[in-house]
Formats: sequence, C-alpha cells, structure tokens
Amino acid sequence: MRIVFMGTPAFAVTSLDALIKSGCDIVGVITAPDKPAGRGQKISQSAVKEYAVANDLKVLQPEKLKDQAFLDELQALGADLFVVVAFRMLPDIVWTMPIRGTVNLHASLLPQYRGAAPINWVLINGEKESGVTTFFLKHDIDTGNLLFTEKITLTGNETAGELHDRLMNKGAGLLVKTVKGIESGRYSEYPQSQLVENEELKHAPKIFKENCLIDWNQPTDKVYNLIRGLSPIPTAYTLLNGKILKVYKVEKQETKPDIQPGHFVTDNKTYLSFATADGLLNLVDVQLEGKKRMGIEEFLRGVKL
Repeated sequence: MRIVFMGTPAFAVTSLDALIKSGCDIVGVITAPDKPAGRGQKISQSAVKEYAVANDLKVLQPEKLKDQAFLDELQALGADLFVVVAFRMLPDIVWTMPIRGTVNLHASLLPQYRGAAPINWVLINGEKESGVTTFFLKHDIDTGNLLFTEKITLTGNETAGELHDRLMNKGAGLLVKTVKGIESGRYSEYPQSQLVENEELKHAPKIFKENCLIDWNQPTDKVYNLIRGLSPIPTAYTLLNGKILKVYKVEKQETKPDIQPGHFVTDNKTYLSFATADGLLNLVDVQLEGKKRMGIEEFLRGVKL
C-alpha cells in the first residue's frame, strides 16, 4: 500500500520509524508548519519533519487543511491509506480521500478517554490500566470503528512523561500490526457504540492552567495523582511566597499532619512537606517562578521560607 503519514511531535516519530523499518511505503508526510519557538523565537521544525527530512521523505506542511492547493498535492500522492498519530483534527474532505480509509493511533483504551490529553487524565484519575488503540477515523473525534487494542498495567507511581514513552513504543508496534492487517485484509472492525452501552465514559479534554493548580484540601492520593499526571508537562503548581512553584515530583508520607491543608513544614535544609486533607506530601522536584528546575535540597539552599 501507498501510505501518507500525518503527525507532529516525538510521539509520532516512533510510529513513523516503525512503519518504515517494517517495509511500509511512505509516499508523503504531513506535519505542522515551522514556527518560532523559545526565547530567541528561532524557527523550529516539528519532530516529525526533522525525521522525515533526515530520511528523504516528501513533506507537506499546510497552514489550512482545506486549502485547494494542498488537497490537490495530497491527492496526487495516490495514497491507499492515511495514518494519523498525534496530529490535528482532519476535515472530512481529507480523511475520506484514500480508498483504504484513514487510521488513527490513540493513547488510551477507547472508547474511554477520548480527547486531547488521555495520558494525563488516565493518571490524574488514578486508573489501574491504560493502553493504545487503532481505529478508522469518522466525523466525530475518536469515535470510529476500533481495529486493534493493547493494554498495559499501570504502577500507580509513573508520571505522564514515563507513561508517554511506554505508550509511544507500544503504539508504534500496534500501528505496524494494524497497517499490515489492513494490507492483508486480516482485520475486523468493532463499532464503539457496542462498548459505550455498557460503560460510563471518561473523557480526556485539553488541559488548561486552571486544571494544574493544586488543591491541598483534596486527599493525599488525589493530589499525588494530579502531580504525576501533569509531570513534566504542563506541570502542577502551587503558590509559595506569592510566586508560582511548579511541582514535578512528590513522595507520600502517611502521617496525619497537625497543620491545616495547604500549610507546610520544613527544616529549610532537606525537606518541604505540604499538608493535604489526610496526610503529607514531601516535595522532591520543583521549579520556582523565574528559576531553574531543581531537587528540594538545592531549592531550599536558595530560598528562605
């Protein structure tokens, strides 16, 4: 099959690399336009573009997916199948184009955690398992017929960054299995509606800054899951001395504190612990507004509380 791959971040690069190494014919790569990034506002390329250029793959970077010039160029590639991993929402005129359809890789066990941030919300909600799913695109986001699924067991301690990497690698293998299955005709489709009838759906909407503020009045486990579910990006935070303190890692202390939730205890040398509704969380890895990220002992050497 002739395949067009669509993706932008590093998560998608692993899948693209796996497809190429499995012998798939990638006739084009669609990714986000270059844009200024960082303090110097230097022009930055997406991770997928960097990989595609390094491997002599044809790259298209449309500003608008309904632009006629882009649609004509996409049609001219003569793809049998589109493969989408961590890309933007496609208009109908794009995903209906190839004769074999358009396949998407999603980092959750669909129909659970449809949306933009499944990795984060699975951890925030303290789930015991997660996984990856491939499915055919349809009009409503993340609702198409399921193809293949692979589950993983969660430890209860991993961060969003760690789960990202596990699912990135697991998803790449599942995507190769999916594409080979479509190519050989050895696959089945399962409407998500059959599963939705028996489950209460949990969603994974985009995360905004207000979702990242720590509420110390919550139980220890809930605060702990929020922090690891947002680490390292976009990062949970609290306020300390009137400044934003990003919290990347904490450790549970199963001691009932004699201070109110949101208050802290510290020796100003080795530990800083915040009270929750039913326990204490020891801050391990933090970043104060205007400063670099650092371990708690280094942080305490530079600030007096």
